[in-house]
Amino acid sequence: MSDPALGLLMLALIVVVIMMGFPTAFTLMGLGMFFGFFAYHRAGEAWGDNHIFDLMVQRTYGAMTNDVLISIPLFVLMGYVMERGALVDKMFYSIQLAFRRVPASLAVATLIVCTFWGIASGLVGAVVVLMGVIAFNPMLKAGYDVKLASGVITAGGTLGILIPPSVMIIVYAAVAGQSVVKLYAAAMFPGFFLAFLYLVYIVGWALLNPKIAPKLPESEVKVPVRPWIVTLQQAYSRKVLPALVAALLAPARIVNAGVDGARVTYLTLVRSLGYALVPLVLTLATLWAAWWYVVIHQQADIQTPVAAATQQQPRAEETLQPLGAGAQEQESAEEKLEELGGAASRSERATTNEPEVLQQMGSAELRGKTTAAPAESGPPPEFYTYFAVVAGICALMLLYYYWTMEAEQFEVLRLLVMSVMPLGILTVVVLAVILFGITTATESAAVGAAGAFLLAFQARTLDWKRTKEAVFLTAKTTSMVCWLFVGSALFSAVFAILGGQALLERWVLSLNMSPVQFMILSQAIIFLLGWPLEWTEIIVIFVPIFLPMLKHFNIDPILWGVLVFVNLQAAFLSPPVAMSAFYLKGVAPKHVTLNQIFSGMMPYMLIVILCMVFMYIWPGLTLWLPNYLYGS
Repeated sequence: MSDPALGLLMLALIVVVIMMGFPTAFTLMGLGMFFGFFAYHRAGEAWGDNHIFDLMVQRTYGAMTNDVLISIPLFVLMGYVMERGALVDKMFYSIQLAFRRVPASLAVATLIVCTFWGIASGLVGAVVVLMGVIAFNPMLKAGYDVKLASGVITAGGTLGILIPPSVMIIVYAAVAGQSVVKLYAAAMFPGFFLAFLYLVYIVGWALLNPKIAPKLPESEVKVPVRPWIVTLQQAYSRKVLPALVAALLAPARIVNAGVDGARVTYLTLVRSLGYALVPLVLTLATLWAAWWYVVIHQQADIQTPVAAATQQQPRAEETLQPLGAGAQEQESAEEKLEELGGAASRSERATTNEPEVLQQMGSAELRGKTTAAPAESGPPPEFYTYFAVVAGICALMLLYYYWTMEAEQFEVLRLLVMSVMPLGILTVVVLAVILFGITTATESAAVGAAGAFLLAFQARTLDWKRTKEAVFLTAKTTSMVCWLFVGSALFSAVFAILGGQALLERWVLSLNMSPVQFMILSQAIIFLLGWPLEWTEIIVIFVPIFLPMLKHFNIDPILWGVLVFVNLQAAFLSPPVAMSAFYLKGVAPKHVTLNQIFSGMMPYMLIVILCMVFMYIWPGLTLWLPNYLYGS
């Protein structure tokens, strides 16, 4: 059997062995060692002198010495601390009250909490289990259709691996040799757009068929209003904001007055006014941040991408060291991770005489022609018009909100501020410091982990036992991911040595496909692989096979990667290995069957495909933000 045939046999065996239930990481390493022994075998040499052992050590060392991978355990720790800290109960209650008048309000609140909590934790299993415990039974008791209730939890719970910060994006960056920061920026809008499509589907289904989501009784949507707020309205005004301002200026009628045994203090009024002004403060802060970054902020001290690329290429060539089929790349200034797969064969690199450096974002023929980021060249002319329009709309909305805000709206706002805002601020800070280049992904992950501990301690829900559980689960998850990197590095190297990668490339190029046809074929294969395999196996085994082919079709690896992220949402929703379904089944009532959960998830798989169509037709949905922040 020829070497390329051995490579294809190796690829087929990995799927069969994984489906038999063997651990993925050790299966990758075992097959890599076995087939690599034959690839390196020379007649007459002792078996201990085989170079597969050297390759194993070098690939392990190369994967484990990458400092950027520290962000994985830190982000995982952030998620487990918040999950063990039980911070989601109050959030679900407040969001449910905020959307109490919307059709299928419980399902809408569940999707919003799943999305928000998934962003903060990034743990699909934790989000699905938590929301299954908190929201599944209330929806069933309210008469919601089982398919609607199960579908919204399982689909919403998977959004955490798509919307940054996400461990899946870091894994793909390591495999593809792309910038984590650019991938985070590219995945931002598609992730929220997919959540929006889910929301449209839920509300639309409830409007067309109200029986699947009956309206809640008035007793369950009634907002609890504290007695002193009613007294405040009677003493000053029914509008809460003018009443609070008037009470602060003339507090005699309310301060120190006993209301149901509770004394109203001046500090209570100040705190309540602070709650009421949160929407105004957040709006002003967002507008000011946009104005500061686009108009005021200057990045003169940052090198342009062209200069950075010019300076880095000689440094990468000087440090090039043979490593079996590939080379151990150095980290770039943009925190690009070491490529663990998809390298061209040694014979091809010798023919093209091209160093194995990390490919820049954009099509292959545009390499070396990178321009400065638009964010560095000042605001575009139309920015001021758009900014004025947005500011005017925000002012009108705030004016209407405060004009109509009475006791119930104020109490809902207070609950939202207390339950959502701390976690929201932490998430925004973690993402902002990455996207704006203030810190690296590793440093922002450390900020997120520390912030998660502070939130849990502030809520007084994290004790020593739960802390130990979070740390233990973080170590367990991180070990699994790291061994996957090692196994993937060894497997891909041996696969390239045997010529399997070159054989597949020649076969695909012989089909004379257009870029659109190749895009559809590659995404269709990944979609089908999501039925029997999990996202980890798909990214570390099969994604590296497609990566070297992208340059032949001038396909942007950032755009293709984000399409893969959205595509892999289906891996959690497609039987028989639909992990979200099994997570939910573990906490669902006994009368809810696995088939009902599967039926509820199927429409969301079609929505995933629709989202991918939008992303391909409108690439700006994916590429605008990274191109604006970092250049094309």
